[in-house]
Amino acid sequence: MSILNTFQLSRYETATLQAGGSDLPGVLNEDHYWPAEPTSIEDCGLSSTLIEAILCQVLMAAGTQSGRKLAEQVGLPFAIVDAQLANLRARQTVAHARSAPLNDYYYALTENGQKRALQHQQVFKYTGVAPVPLSDYLLSVEAQANQYNPIQRDQLVEALRDISYEPGWLDFLGPAVNSNGGIFLYGPPGNGKSTLAKCLTFLRGEAVWIPHAIIDDGMIIKLFDGAYHKPRSLSAADALVNQQNYDRRWIRIERPTVVVGGELTLDSLEIRHDPRSNTCEAPLQLKSNCGSLLIDDFGRQRVAPEELLNRWIVPLENKLDYLTLPTGKKITVPFEQIVLFSTNLQPHDLVDEAFLRRVPFKIEIKDPTESEYLGLFRSACEATGFPWRPEVVQQLMHGFYKPNRLPLRRCHPRDLLKQVRALCIYRSEPFDLRIDYLKHACRNYFGNSGSLNRTNSVAQSTSPVLMASSDLPDSGLLSGDRLPSVKQDRCVGLTGALECKGGVACQEDTALPTRLSNQETAI
Repeated sequence: MSILNTFQLSRYETATLQAGGSDLPGVLNEDHYWPAEPTSIEDCGLSSTLIEAILCQVLMAAGTQSGRKLAEQVGLPFAIVDAQLANLRARQTVAHARSAPLNDYYYALTENGQKRALQHQQVFKYTGVAPVPLSDYLLSVEAQANQYNPIQRDQLVEALRDISYEPGWLDFLGPAVNSNGGIFLYGPPGNGKSTLAKCLTFLRGEAVWIPHAIIDDGMIIKLFDGAYHKPRSLSAADALVNQQNYDRRWIRIERPTVVVGGELTLDSLEIRHDPRSNTCEAPLQLKSNCGSLLIDDFGRQRVAPEELLNRWIVPLENKLDYLTLPTGKKITVPFEQIVLFSTNLQPHDLVDEAFLRRVPFKIEIKDPTESEYLGLFRSACEATGFPWRPEVVQQLMHGFYKPNRLPLRRCHPRDLLKQVRALCIYRSEPFDLRIDYLKHACRNYFGNSGSLNRTNSVAQSTSPVLMASSDLPDSGLLSGDRLPSVKQDRCVGLTGALECKGGVACQEDTALPTRLSNQETAI
């Protein structure tokens, strides 16, 4: 049994408040949904046979277990479990192994009970928390999905205070969150689209309740996933009454942010059935309800974008999804989350107009400016314990990024400082922001990307490329050489083996010159 807050009663007429004290937390708590503790098997919405099957399988796996531990493991009140164990003991399915504290006993399966457990395992194998009926889950999603006040600009600024962003994004992101519609985030990679999605999720509220598992038509669907759901503990400040009176089959979590990338397949969007245990795993969109679902690197999945979009056209339009159970029964579940598509391609190059109409918000996430990049580097230095030296970062931008035509990314300061930190720890040296440390980090991080860009730019240019030799050492990627123009007939092809002249050292495996000799660099 579950209850809603008082201001929701007009909308959900089927939910009624009872006079018992166990319902008070749902009224006085800030949560929009409160799973009240059941007092009988009927309140659980489960059959006694199902509870017996789970208890027998838990005892078969554990050997012996106290009644209170069994109640804790299956998420049911001790009074219900104790009555069920008494019934099993009367049928000689379980027996008292020894006494336990707090007027309890340790229980073990009898020979007849072991046979009974094996019979249950032929139907399904499950030793987790007892499931809740699908109808209870549907009510909880409807109560929690959109029960938040529309955000204002100052709230959005507060939510984004820990990340770097362009002020122009605010007028696009705010309406998108309030509309609960789909969002296309497009732009170069490494600029914080995933982080932005998490910040948008926090705006919708701090916590929601979800069940560990759902049951419908005799099929158990496991919903809670530790990879996406972060438990949020109850505190005394959350309510004015005792918070212990809630259904333990439910767990309070932060609003989920489910991020999937190139591994996404159509099977991930359907109920996945395990034939060995005869249980199911919930699809990704079900796990992201009341939160956000970010499809990262959209367009590079193993399935065509058109197939993914066709799967989501109806849910995006109607906010409902249709799933099929292994038994053949079709169920209707809510599709209540912010869906974000992140890609480094233009949206109109990936999808047609029909789908773009159902994703009304399209926001371009551009590369940071130089001043923003400096601010990111400063924040990263403060977070990792490095002294802030803006002149060194300026030297890095003008002596490495610009000559090699590498774009600035918001992830670069953090990633480069991680490399510098690892180097300092290895050498037992104090953390310091030095150009030679950053040069070493760039070699590891960018690989040959700088050399490739530099070689192409030299081969295609008729004027020398000047890199600040006074700022950077004459070595490797951060070279201070004055590079002249190189005629394209010096090398035969850019792929395959190169036939080089004039002291150009070539490698047959990469087919790229690694360094120019002094004769080549002389003007």
